[in-house]
Amino acid sequence: MIKVGIAGATGYVGVELIHLLLKHPKVEISYLGGQSHVGVPLSKVYPHFQSLTDLECSAVDAEEMAKHCDLIFTALPHGHALELAQPLLHAGRKLIDLGADFRLKNPASYQKWYHHPPASLELLESAVYGFPELGSRDKIKNAQLIANPGCYPTCTALGVMPALAAGIVKTDLMIIDAKSGTSGAGRGLSLASHFCEVAENFKAYAVAGSHRHTPEIEQVLGEIAGHPILVQFTPHLLPIVRGLLVTAYLPLKREMSGEEIWKIYADAYKDEPFVRLYPLGEFPQTANVRGSNYCDIGIGLDQRTGVLIAISCIDNLIKGAAGQAVQNMNLMFNLRETMGLSNHE
Repeated sequence: MIKVGIAGATGYVGVELIHLLLKHPKVEISYLGGQSHVGVPLSKVYPHFQSLTDLECSAVDAEEMAKHCDLIFTALPHGHALELAQPLLHAGRKLIDLGADFRLKNPASYQKWYHHPPASLELLESAVYGFPELGSRDKIKNAQLIANPGCYPTCTALGVMPALAAGIVKTDLMIIDAKSGTSGAGRGLSLASHFCEVAENFKAYAVAGSHRHTPEIEQVLGEIAGHPILVQFTPHLLPIVRGLLVTAYLPLKREMSGEEIWKIYADAYKDEPFVRLYPLGEFPQTANVRGSNYCDIGIGLDQRTGVLIAISCIDNLIKGAAGQAVQNMNLMFNLRETMGLSNHE
């Protein structure tokens, strides 16, 4: 059994990890670390865990986690995984960080967008960006440190990757229109996520290229395209708890049929267990991916404007966070990639 610990166990992503890992046939949760509720049983913080686990929340302590765990998930605000990484890695443990600390390969970019000193170059160079569908499975299998992608970059990249990799769309300025549920903001108290602010409301936020996921989106799309990519990314807050939907507007380089483009997508994702491509002209919705590790994708072609419209949809807490982290864990320990994430496992 793989002994795992979770730092940030009582946040929304941490709780999703616990749900998934309690059902995983090859995992034993041996440490729950949190910044609050130390000494309190998890079932007291979240009563729905009664009879499922008797684990108590402990302080986030690298030395203690190294004693009890083979692998540690860090689901903490940015900056905190930096403090834990060195001692855990030096102790020979594996680490999957669900925060932003190791995602951006440019230290200056991290400091600019997150206003925090970046990780050392040594750590950044050793970190593997854990995005299995983008061809990094071999690197993930041999990694000790994984940077789990963000939710918006995950959904965006899966939606546009086949078209971008095939070189059929213009890339001078890509328009990414995205919507997410309120759980994406985390469990911390914030006026913007109060019920009275969100219910019966719909709004854009971090407008004009100011969202922190912008450089990560540009980084991953640039790697797919083989050259720098600039995106116009605008996120919106939906009055729902979970779910994330991206609409990407991609001008074609040449005239093509919708059937031709759909085949490019079908070929790209034919062997991917967690990507579901809809029939041409049909489109995904958040209800259909809720609680799953799937990314659903639908494409449409506006013949009048020559624009490919790619719509991708995930559960931001699962494929956008905890589920993708478990997917990476499975690869790191040579398990079936779908283990613990499929109804058939």
